[in-house]
Amino acid sequence: MRKEPDVDLSPTVSDVVKFTTCYMCACRCGIKVHLRDGQVRHIEGNRNHPVNKGALCGKGAAGVMQHYSPARLRKPLKRVGERGKSEFVEIEWDEALAIATEWLSAIRRSDPKKLAFFTGRDQSQSLTGWWASEFGTPNFAAHGGFCSVNMAAAGLYTIGGSFWEFGEPDWDRARYFMLFGVAEDHDANPIKAGLAKLKARGAKIVSVNPIRTGYSAIADEWIGIRPGTDGLFVLALIHELLRADKVDLDFLVRYANAHWLVIQSPGAADHGLFARDADGEPLAWDARDKALVKAGSVDIAPAVVGEFPLADGRKAVPVFQLVAARYMDARYSPEAVEATCGVSADHIRRIAAELAEAAFEQTIELDVEWIDWAGRKHDKIVGRPVAMHAMRGVSAHSNGFHTCRAIHLLQALLGAIDCPGGFRFKAPFPQAIPPAQKPAGKTVSPNTPLGGAPLGFPMGPEDLLLEPDGTPIRIDKAFSWEAPLAIHGMMHMVIANAWRGDPYPIDTLFLYMANVAWNSSMNTARVIDMLADKDADGRYKIPHFIYSDAYFSETVAYADLVLPDTTYLERWDCISMLDRAIGSADGPADAIRQPIVPPDRDVRAFQTVLLDLGTRLGLRGMTKEDGSAKYPGGYPDYMVNHQRAPGVGPLAGWRGEIGETYGRGAVNPKQLEAYVANQCFWRHELAPDQQFYKFANQRYLEFAAEMGFVRSPAPIIIQLYSEPLQEFRLAAEGHGPIQPPDDLRQRVKAAFDPLPIWYAPLEEERVDRSAYPLHALTQRPMIMYHSWGSQNAWLRQILGRNRLYVATITARMLGLADGDWVRAFSHNGAIKVQIKTMDGVNSDTVWTWNAVGKRSGAWTLAPDAPEARKGFLLNHLISEHLPRLADGRRLSNSDPITGQAAWFDLRVRIEKCEHGDETTQPQFATLSRPPGLEPAPAVKRRGFAFARRVR
Repeated sequence: MRKEPDVDLSPTVSDVVKFTTCYMCACRCGIKVHLRDGQVRHIEGNRNHPVNKGALCGKGAAGVMQHYSPARLRKPLKRVGERGKSEFVEIEWDEALAIATEWLSAIRRSDPKKLAFFTGRDQSQSLTGWWASEFGTPNFAAHGGFCSVNMAAAGLYTIGGSFWEFGEPDWDRARYFMLFGVAEDHDANPIKAGLAKLKARGAKIVSVNPIRTGYSAIADEWIGIRPGTDGLFVLALIHELLRADKVDLDFLVRYANAHWLVIQSPGAADHGLFARDADGEPLAWDARDKALVKAGSVDIAPAVVGEFPLADGRKAVPVFQLVAARYMDARYSPEAVEATCGVSADHIRRIAAELAEAAFEQTIELDVEWIDWAGRKHDKIVGRPVAMHAMRGVSAHSNGFHTCRAIHLLQALLGAIDCPGGFRFKAPFPQAIPPAQKPAGKTVSPNTPLGGAPLGFPMGPEDLLLEPDGTPIRIDKAFSWEAPLAIHGMMHMVIANAWRGDPYPIDTLFLYMANVAWNSSMNTARVIDMLADKDADGRYKIPHFIYSDAYFSETVAYADLVLPDTTYLERWDCISMLDRAIGSADGPADAIRQPIVPPDRDVRAFQTVLLDLGTRLGLRGMTKEDGSAKYPGGYPDYMVNHQRAPGVGPLAGWRGEIGETYGRGAVNPKQLEAYVANQCFWRHELAPDQQFYKFANQRYLEFAAEMGFVRSPAPIIIQLYSEPLQEFRLAAEGHGPIQPPDDLRQRVKAAFDPLPIWYAPLEEERVDRSAYPLHALTQRPMIMYHSWGSQNAWLRQILGRNRLYVATITARMLGLADGDWVRAFSHNGAIKVQIKTMDGVNSDTVWTWNAVGKRSGAWTLAPDAPEARKGFLLNHLISEHLPRLADGRRLSNSDPITGQAAWFDLRVRIEKCEHGDETTQPQFATLSRPPGLEPAPAVKRRGFAFARRVR
């Protein structure tokens, strides 16, 4: 008789289940962590959580192996050998913190600018930025200058919010959806769920991306555009909509500055600025009364085209007149742009017609009464069901700011902003355009906090951070004439500038979770040489380097002092609306992480370490009058008791002495317990009449002001035409007391156009395109996120190496076959890699997955791990600087407006080479393991301890 297998159909998975928030990407999904005998056994999605509603991707499930990674650091480390040799001794925390305090105290007593404090994707920037401000250094930023500052700045200066994490498509109502440059690593669960909704309803999905993977592969239509030309493609769509008179003028007049008058007085100091009355209010022309009126007046019939007299006899024209005149010009016609974009004129015209048909023939009407900012009642909410989403693929070009502005202009012309079926803001957005916070740091004094936050939003040259002689105050040159709107800083320039002493040398580089010695540098080999370089006296050019990470990344080897962080399952954390909250278009939300298990190593959460250092340094916000710690309980103490404004703290839920209110209220000592009891998140559902037109919705604006999202319930006017940009342009034309240096004057004048423009990527214009005929891009894979995932044992089984992908037709023309080895050359260097041919890529483009390649020995991977021997980075081909100008100067390889790292402007050529040992090049010396880390296991197993014994 056949014996049935002994299968337990209802196994006991865990003896304890705890809730927290995932940290395996930027989604910040809610998770349930199953424990067995005090160990993490399994992670699943939380069905009650507003972000993922129970879904969990492979990255999230693999958090088990992230927590139990062999690469976890175990104790503070002090360098004893040369930088880069990974020679350390373990020390106690008291000694580590004493060393850090000694270095930082000396800087603060003399010149706080000598500290450069920059962080990676840490999700706690409201704390780290506040710490930098209290220390007194303007040299702070997170990773946004690497990643998405073009997206954020363009949106915040145009519509009061942006793509990325600050808004979302109306997945439930959109009928036509366009993605621009969206890869699969970011916000993956909500996007995948949203795409499924669109597919189920039969909505059309159009993906504009040189590479057809992931979302592009399931799109109804893929437009394989040439890299860096998205903006020109969008402006051609605008040309067609204007030519066909398919724009929502009612929306533009009611909610945008389409009717504001712009002074036309070439050569004058106010040319191109808005005409204003004696109170500074923008003016419009009332076509009914034939008179100048306040543009914000309610009962007017404003003109949107024409030329009108001002009180002083000069002329002015409405913004829409300028929009129509520019984009109806033949240079933006489909025929004029098709060769540059690689998209046929007929194709462009068809997409424009489809957008117009979806917006104006498939209008949505919700029977919901609402009141606008002027007190006018409306009996319905009208929606244009065209939604758009854009990400790094358009942001990471040197023309990306204007590309993102062009997309927002397209949305506005269609009336598809924060309406049913369109793009919708997520709380705390929209905000004033731009937000009122200006960058602090004009005055830096010993032992003195800054007058505000290090990062902010300049409105004109007077807000730049410049020395009296015009040189940059910040080490990265953010908020200087090289990058005036660098609202996220320029982390990619810190090491190069500090090494050169340009604009000045620093004393201490303090980094958190920023793998600058590998994938988070523009050029890896150059950066590690800079970190290890010494002056003529044998001293390191960057004297001190403090680094905090949870894992043995490539950067650890170059640090002088290593402060080991916890994993995300071992600490308290705050997903705050002061930073990047998890809310949706239907209501604000925030969340926490709670310790699921205690650390089994001598490590401390970086946020708590930072507060401890603040106390030791005597920083104002972190100490009481007697010098004792203001937050002796560390980061969870700060999460509950810190207030950024009266009644406004890091967490919005359960405020008040007994948790009776939300948003704004007194400190609640049991706030964290309330979050834990509610599965570690808080959410508020907006009323139906608050959910749309948030920029002009009276009830929403009053709610936002009460919550502290905005300073007042005034309407937020969409800025088709950006006056701050014109302020910078006027300075470049010779007006005002603060002007760019002569060598940057033309660059500023050209880039700071108040209407969206397109120009060829800067590096592309400065290299010989016949010598380097191909574009080269990276994408983040859905399987991994930043560099953390590619050391994860489970995720490595899915993707353990990368290849250079080449269009099949291009490979054939070059005499290449699938699997061949090639050398890829840029003006900056060469790499040896193996290729993979594919059809779904623009024929002028090669690409690879980013951050899969690893340095041999790092992350406690075996020295011959495929990530090290078969994997590679394109970073070896990229440069922090553009090619030299005629006078020998080298400017940052960045967007000239925002300082966004222009990763995706790279041009290369590829040539077949011998296979040789089939190892990618360049290779670097294998890193030795620091003390305390065991050798890499041949097989990383997890779960045997939980297996039921076989009977």
